[in-house]
Amino acid sequence: MILAGDIGGTKTSLALATAVGGQVTQIEQVQSFPSQQYESLEAIVAAYLGEVQAPVECACFGVAGPVLNGEATITNLPWRMSEQRLQQQLRGAPVRLINDLTALAYAVPALQAQDLAVIQEGEPEQGGAIALLAPGTGLGQGYLCWDGERYRPGASEGGHTDFAPADALQTRLLEHLRAMYGHVSWERVLSGPGLHNIYRFLCQVSSPQPAHIAERLAAGDPSAVISALALSKADPCCEQALHMFVAIMGAQAGNLALTFMATGGVYLGGGIPPKILPKLEDGTFLRAFHDKGRLAHVVQRIPVYVITRADAPLIGAAWCAASL
Repeated sequence: MILAGDIGGTKTSLALATAVGGQVTQIEQVQSFPSQQYESLEAIVAAYLGEVQAPVECACFGVAGPVLNGEATITNLPWRMSEQRLQQQLRGAPVRLINDLTALAYAVPALQAQDLAVIQEGEPEQGGAIALLAPGTGLGQGYLCWDGERYRPGASEGGHTDFAPADALQTRLLEHLRAMYGHVSWERVLSGPGLHNIYRFLCQVSSPQPAHIAERLAAGDPSAVISALALSKADPCCEQALHMFVAIMGAQAGNLALTFMATGGVYLGGGIPPKILPKLEDGTFLRAFHDKGRLAHVVQRIPVYVITRADAPLIGAAWCAASL
């Protein structure tokens, strides 16, 4: 019996999984917990196991932050996690902490056609490297490389590298955010808070924010409100913000495609892409993805998918645990 976890700044999801011969066969008992309401991962694990009452033989948790020497902190949450402490809590069962994008990467080879939406069919190369881009509460990036027998995932904190604007308006956005934050990473623009940053910038340079939208933003998740208003064409500034957001996503996805020579495909995960799928399919993303000058012909051949299966990070964590 495997305990699998997807640990994020907004919510933590846990599940039980069964495996036979190192192959995960079932994911069940999925529960989500508001991360900010708990003082530690151990507290959430205790609450979960108190309900499911199952013996755990091994565990793996995908964490939204870097993992070093078996310890991790979450970029958007004041926790410090330790494999050793979790192993003690689980009575000696083996425990792995891995980057959340590494967990998602473990899931990719197990995904089926019904778990994906195709943005660009491309011409996938068997055994070609795979890149992952996952905007949500933060921005995750990762990759998989073929070792001759199977894909092996790797972690990346590339979401914290320098944002590169692609046009004059994005350059003004960069200057605006630099005045606010100093260093401006891709995560500052390509995440839930990033979409809100873009929207507030555009309200300053184009049209003032209507009072009724300000009320909705204050009452709920700003990125969800902006996306919903944009997709329903209820507010021009929200539409412009989502348009810029998707163009930036396409540019960075193209950067990853070239960085990793991801001839096996680029996969878009995280909480945001499945929710804005109509906008990702309208050509905005692919125009930016293809805009790579002399290497445009390379990215035009690379498949692009959106991972639509919500429990994919849990599946990946379970697959990782099955190999312990």
